[in-house]
Amino acid sequence: MTIEAPQLRVGEQLACPTCSTKVVVVKAGQVDDISVTCDGAVLQSAKSVTQPAPAGATPSTLIGKRYVDADETVELLCTASGSGQLSFGGTAMTLKAAKALPASD
Repeated sequence: MTIEAPQLRVGEQLACPTCSTKVVVVKAGQVDDISVTCDGAVLQSAKSVTQPAPAGATPSTLIGKRYVDADETVELLCTASGSGQLSFGGTAMTLKAAKALPASD
């Protein structure tokens, strides 16, 4: 049984079926047939996923943090922490660096 990855659209809420990770798509550039995964499981629409109870493990995906792919074409905002590592197209996503605020001299 293959699970089809949902089309990435800005505002789409996705959830991992194997851990408690939930994300919202903030930016979705020109991506075709490339899925976002969490520890190898394809993220699905949050409405269609029954998530397991949060494990006692230290979360890898942190709530409130933004994750981007290497080219910064896809950006996800974590809305629920989980133990899985987010990946896009087989490559691990990284934390987006905070923008420096302008000086208020």
